[in-house]
Amino acid sequence: MGIEAEKQCKTMIFTYGTLKRGFSNHTLLQDLMRTGDAVFKGTYTTFQKYPLVCGPYKVPFLLNIPGSGYRVSGELYAVSSYGLGRVDELEGTTRGHYQRLPIQLTPENQESVTAAAEAYFAETSYDEELWRKSEKMGLCCYSEKEAKGYVKRKDRPQNLTFLDHIRIFVSSSSSSSSSSY
Repeated sequence: MGIEAEKQCKTMIFTYGTLKRGFSNHTLLQDLMRTGDAVFKGTYTTFQKYPLVCGPYKVPFLLNIPGSGYRVSGELYAVSSYGLGRVDELEGTTRGHYQRLPIQLTPENQESVTAAAEAYFAETSYDEELWRKSEKMGLCCYSEKEAKGYVKRKDRPQNLTFLDHIRIFVSSSSSSSSSSY
């Protein structure tokens, strides 16, 4: 990889959930790193506080509600335009699942340094409902505890869209911590 990968990988993306090392969707980034379409840049934390919550099937969502929640930890990757397209596809940016927006980050253990990147936030059409559903209790990181209940897209019921699953999840009466949905 080296310098060539660094040159073509210009877009910085912040991952905070299943794309992180050790989690189920990291294989996508591993594949992209093998082809020179992604470069791991380090462990970072959001400069501002944001809510990080789990939705249906323990899917993690970063909510664009700055000042609420915690400073969220995750990983920073530089990706090529091809790599960005692959990650956008996984995140459902054209299907209304997530929106990729600018975010300021700090390297782990360095409070004053900031880095500009983009992160995948929940679509605004349901972010407030997810925040209410979580009883306005966010996470500082998506860990093995949350990932234990994660269900991959291919293993979810296929008769409904993911947006349908989100609508059902936010309208159900059980709290997010006790819901198996």
